[in-house]
Amino acid sequence: MTSDQVITVRGERELTARAAHLFTGVTSEFICAATNMDTWSHPETRKAIVARMRPRLSEGEVIVRKLYTPAALANEEQRDHLLTVAGMGAQVRICATGLPHETIIIDRRVMILAGAATTGDREFTVTTSPALISGVLSLFEATWEAATELTAYLHRDPPEVDAEGRRILQALGDGLTDEVAARRLGLSLRTYRRRVAELMRLLGSESRFQAGVHAGELGLIP
Repeated sequence: MTSDQVITVRGERELTARAAHLFTGVTSEFICAATNMDTWSHPETRKAIVARMRPRLSEGEVIVRKLYTPAALANEEQRDHLLTVAGMGAQVRICATGLPHETIIIDRRVMILAGAATTGDREFTVTTSPALISGVLSLFEATWEAATELTAYLHRDPPEVDAEGRRILQALGDGLTDEVAARRLGLSLRTYRRRVAELMRLLGSESRFQAGVHAGELGLIP
């Protein structure tokens, strides 16, 4: 790609075919920011990228920084993957703020932006525009500085949650509907939903399921 060029490709296979060399061509820094790890719906795509990056990372030739929201810790497989990546030498942090669709910046000279998820193949934009890369990089750096290192996040002290809040979190962990949970806890549906929203914010969760998972991780529920 020439300077300032912007191209759009459709689907992961086309991205891999046209941009795979960018991953093997990393010389100094690889940056990734995303809400979770669902950008790559095809498992083989993620495996191919990791395989291309692993030798350079293990040899300490490349700085790798990965930024995710708590949604990336929603299940054990994803947590184990991030811990493995961190064990290989990558810097992994978790931020409380929302992130757009996945962004990858390579050597601060090439950027890949994933488009919105669709029922078909999603679009990816690849650019070498210094102005576009600089703008996104500034947002990344600000969020990175406010984020928490992965292991520290996983072992952080649990927030203060009262007895009623813990019962609500247990209901979320059990997958109860709002109506059933509110009735079981003796709360109005409106009050129950208000408390759920408060607890989700407290735990940095983007869904009720994640709130239940995070509550379990923190020992707030059995």
